[in-house]
Amino acid sequence: MKTTVFSFLLALPLAAQAPAAKTPAPTPVPAPAAEPSVGAAIDGTYQFVPGQFIGAAEAMPEDKYNFAPTQGEFKGVKTFAQQVKHVAAVNFAMGAMILGEKPTAGMGEMEMGPADLKTKAEIVKYMKDSFAYARKAIQSITAQNGSRPIKNPFGQGPDWTPIGVATLLAFHGMDHYGQMVEYLRMNGIVPPASRR
Repeated sequence: MKTTVFSFLLALPLAAQAPAAKTPAPTPVPAPAAEPSVGAAIDGTYQFVPGQFIGAAEAMPEDKYNFAPTQGEFKGVKTFAQQVKHVAAVNFAMGAMILGEKPTAGMGEMEMGPADLKTKAEIVKYMKDSFAYARKAIQSITAQNGSRPIKNPFGQGPDWTPIGVATLLAFHGMDHYGQMVEYLRMNGIVPPASRR
């Protein structure tokens, strides 16, 4: 009897461990995803600007790149090519502001970019390069540098900030995109974004 009780007492701890060995370890809770940087968050929205703009610029046939409406209140507005070049020139200038660099591409007369860009292919390449540069600049914005002062380029008014300039990049591009859509439709072309 003593041997049975003694054997039972020895087996009890082993029996208690057996179910524990069969129980799977708890699944570790995944670490929360890192929050995107300020620049990545802004670029997540800004990426739609070049997406829409490039599609519109590529949709206009080369022989219509110098089109500008002339009737009514349209007299004296920029041509389609000038719209594209202007946005590209401003993208380079504002990207340089964010990065604290001197603009690599000239603004040209009336902020129309380099005068030697004449063909659709040259203008589209200039525009694509400008959006790549603007996105690089936006992605460089952090919580630490996003509110640093940037001298107002117009000389009057408060200083700007990298976050503010990134906002202006989006606003400016979409403002001219809207005008380009009108030019496309005046030429019987449905903008790519409206074809979906």
